Amino acid sequence: MTASVITPGSIKRILSVLVLLTIGFKLNAQDQSLNYFYRVYFTDKGGNNPANYLPSDLLSERALDRRIKFNIAVTDMRDVPVNRQYLNEIISRGLTLHCMSKWMNTALFRTKEPIDVQSLLDLSFVDDVLLVRKPVGKSNYTKKLDFHSEANDDLEPGFHIAMLNGTSIHNSGYKGHGILIAVNDGGFLNAENISSLEDLRSRDGIKYTYDFVKNDPFVYDYHAHGTAVMSVLAGHLAGSLEGTAPEADYMLFRTEDIGSESAAEEDFWVAAAEFADSAGADIINSSLGYYHFDDPSLNYSPSDMDGNTAFITRAADIAASKGILVVCSAGNERDKEWMRITAPSDGDSIICAGAVDRDKQISYFSSAGPSADGRIKPDNVALGVNVIVQTSVSYVSSSSGTSFSCPILSGMAACIMQAVPNAAPWELTDALHRTADRFLMPDSLYGYGIPDMNKTLLLLQNKHLREQSAATLAKPNPTSGIVEILFKDPPGKIYIEIYSASGTIISKKNYADYSGRDLILYDLNSCRQGIYFIRLTTGTGIYLHKIIKTGP
Repeated sequence: MTASVITPGSIKRILSVLVLLTIGFKLNAQDQSLNYFYRVYFTDKGGNNPANYLPSDLLSERALDRRIKFNIAVTDMRDVPVNRQYLNEIISRGLTLHCMSKWMNTALFRTKEPIDVQSLLDLSFVDDVLLVRKPVGKSNYTKKLDFHSEANDDLEPGFHIAMLNGTSIHNSGYKGHGILIAVNDGGFLNAENISSLEDLRSRDGIKYTYDFVKNDPFVYDYHAHGTAVMSVLAGHLAGSLEGTAPEADYMLFRTEDIGSESAAEEDFWVAAAEFADSAGADIINSSLGYYHFDDPSLNYSPSDMDGNTAFITRAADIAASKGILVVCSAGNERDKEWMRITAPSDGDSIICAGAVDRDKQISYFSSAGPSADGRIKPDNVALGVNVIVQTSVSYVSSSSGTSFSCPILSGMAACIMQAVPNAAPWELTDALHRTADRFLMPDSLYGYGIPDMNKTLLLLQNKHLREQSAATLAKPNPTSGIVEILFKDPPGKIYIEIYSASGTIISKKNYADYSGRDLILYDLNSCRQGIYFIRLTTGTGIYLHKIIKTGP
């Protein structure tokens, strides 16, 4: 990977600068008396647009590198923060800001008592207001993340990897090194102590932790579900447990409130996903799913699992559009009344992970597809019955659920990303489909089936032996001063900004109508050696090139 080096300090700066505090707000830890949560939808961003910001104001260097690599426009309106004046106006009315979403242009506010919703709807910049959480006597969903674990000495540590023909991937040295994985879950009790994560902790592989439910950095409590997921991803105990991506780096996010089931948890999840994007995450692993809530008026229907309805699903698809591989569990609902996949696994750009047993038979609980609009779901399946996990400090055990087939798939995907760093997430998704054992005859239980990771690797390696043409190309890079910009198609208008790594503007150029396909820039001739950025705003999009200047 050519991505930037990650340090805990750099990730902390990203959180404070790029996500929660971008627009000057301090988000305090949750007051337990503020039990009413309102999601406010804004009409617009009040004149804010990408031109008002340098890309480095909104995204980390690692995130910018990811977008450049996959030829994703940098930046767009979804990267622009929620308007500060809008937030201030609502705060002035006595509401407390909990989190916000620049992608969805929403904010989540807390109050002690119910509010007059109409008073907010009367504001010209408010499009809608939804009560997404209120006090409940007893939730029907507090045991959603509970999982049964039992000691089992007969389990083969690498069986889940071998089932995907991934053993040779690990043996070749591809174990996720250089890949950053965000894990959205319900808590990571004992994750700071269990033995299988000792290697991860000793190399400082946990880059950041944050509880989006409580607005607190500490995540090592509440529930061990995330701990079990992490042991499947990053665990290593010789002869006992082998994670699918033990050399990857991780960010641990608590987004699930185990004490209730409210639509506010979708907001927590989205806030975490936006942070993951800003920090430059390559993968989001989400062993969570939503369809029914404590407030039945907010329930989703089966027809809502169409990839375009659920709040969390729409955000997950946006994350995927930013170059992140989003892998979500299908759900454990097939033996229940609901039966179907859950949000956000219904997204059209999301890998929905189903579960099979050791005989490669679909488990009785693995949620069924297809999506409501008829797409193949789940996408792929992996072992989800008697998976080796660790949640106790003193021993490993086995557990079942699509919660564990999900990190098996996402972890092995991280290994493929390490091996073929230029393969885009959508290419990897397609390859996982094509190399699966039911690709020619997919169905609503297995999807495309069990992927063959070795075939996936070979498919992507062969594809990327050929140079991929980009919309824009800057060369030479590194350069001694002169940079040639090549356009795949005539750009029309061009607005060029060149600035240093510190954000200092070097030059600006504007071409109202440019019909050529190459442009020579001499602007770096007089600059010192170092890193510079060229941002091109054209009729087809916004593109960013990172340039290394050599020489004087």
